[in-house]
Amino acid sequence: MAVPAAASVRDADGYRPPTVTGLAGLLDRPVRELPYARALVVTGDRVRLSYGGLHAAADVVAARLRDSSLRRGDAVGLVGANTAEFVVALLGAARAGLVVAPLDPALPATQLAARIEALGARAAVLASATAVDLPVPAWPLRVSVTRAGTASVALESGAPAPPEARGAASELTEQDALVLFTAGTSDRAKMVPLTHANVAASVRAVCATYELGPQDATVAVMPFFHGHGLIAALLASLASGGCVLLPERGRFSAGTFWDDMRAAGATWFTAAPAIHEILLDRSEREYPGPQAPPLKFVRSSSAPLNTATQRALERTFGVPLLSAYGMTESSHQATSEPLSGRGLLKQGSVGRPTGVEVRVLDRSGRACATGEEGEVWVHGPSVARGYLGDRAGTSYTFVDGWLRTGDLGVLDEDGYLSLTGRINNIINRGGEKISPEHVEDILAGCPGVAEAAVFAVPDAVYGQRVGAVVVVRAGESVRAAEILRYCRDRLAGFEVPDRVEVVASLPYTAKGALDRKAVQARYAP
Repeated sequence: MAVPAAASVRDADGYRPPTVTGLAGLLDRPVRELPYARALVVTGDRVRLSYGGLHAAADVVAARLRDSSLRRGDAVGLVGANTAEFVVALLGAARAGLVVAPLDPALPATQLAARIEALGARAAVLASATAVDLPVPAWPLRVSVTRAGTASVALESGAPAPPEARGAASELTEQDALVLFTAGTSDRAKMVPLTHANVAASVRAVCATYELGPQDATVAVMPFFHGHGLIAALLASLASGGCVLLPERGRFSAGTFWDDMRAAGATWFTAAPAIHEILLDRSEREYPGPQAPPLKFVRSSSAPLNTATQRALERTFGVPLLSAYGMTESSHQATSEPLSGRGLLKQGSVGRPTGVEVRVLDRSGRACATGEEGEVWVHGPSVARGYLGDRAGTSYTFVDGWLRTGDLGVLDEDGYLSLTGRINNIINRGGEKISPEHVEDILAGCPGVAEAAVFAVPDAVYGQRVGAVVVVRAGESVRAAEILRYCRDRLAGFEVPDRVEVVASLPYTAKGALDRKAVQARYAP
């Protein structure tokens, strides 16, 4: 059967990206032109949910939310993994005119509550089977997908939302679609408001970069509560009329990955370097070779991917592995290596700008010469307006419409960007950004611990792991195992130090601040 005209097509003039105006109308054209095509493949049974079925399910959620006490422009939390419930809730809340804040269900309850309160969300939709105690009404959502490609929806939205929202939500408008949280503690994590226009610009850029269309399918590897998985994998695929397989239990599993890829007929996937390293390490045993799906390319983002791994993956998969670069504040993607035949692939590069402008500036704010290192700045329609509830952070990071990324890099003569490091000291563990200050605060609260320092430990798989050294109070006796147990109850799993060492003292600068360079040099090797 011939594929009908769809949300994105190739014509005589080349590829045309899909028409996208925002999150609320993301499915409009695919539903109109491809109502029976598969949008999602879900559950362990890999049941297909059509675009028509997904659209109808989202409409049910939208109607229920409109009937609640929520008003257009209100913020609502969305707690869940990569499940049908998450997708239906996201699209339904957007159609109801609400601003959605995706939240990691694995975060400790105290962090979830703190983020909900800081934002001022008036309610939360639970797209996860795990019960969670939140300071606002939490409405469980259940979605059952039938073999016919339709879905039944149950949303328990009986508990009324508080009459007024507190927190940063007062800065939101009906133009906003999402609020994404950056790295840091619950009280330090920055809240990035993305408008429907921001989301649409980023989705169009991703689709255009990789020429995504109805013939494409992928497996959701990265979590939807971050921009990488949400925008690049989910929203770009749906906007272009493609298909997304959601792994069982909503989480990436290396053991089922290639079965999922075959079940989806996947033509591409995107992941952080840590996952690529895992797949490469297991490829000799698990890569299906001739039985693998017909990949066009593989994408890597969220952290630098070393060149040796990239080339080894390309030899294994037989397709280009394209590095992309972006951040929450730019609605995810800002640059990417191009598809084969659409430009050069340069070793160590994260490609050219995709729908934005990129410049590299020195410390005085002057443009760096070609090949000269400086801070990377980004400008364009996908760049957010600032942070919620953080005027100081906004004024520093967002300057005349430009985003200061905090990353160091160089541009070459062809406009390709290569990253050379980080200005700040955030630890990047397989794409998860970790605030060492936050982990230090938790460590310092452990009974018997007087001081703590947290640092990045180089790692071949994750890029970096979390290391920590602590000074025990005089007369106290506390072991590393006890400290780690304390951390596991108070930190997200990826934030827990991989190793803790008890030391006699920590190095400090002349000004009395922790000497992080000395800590790194002394304890990280």
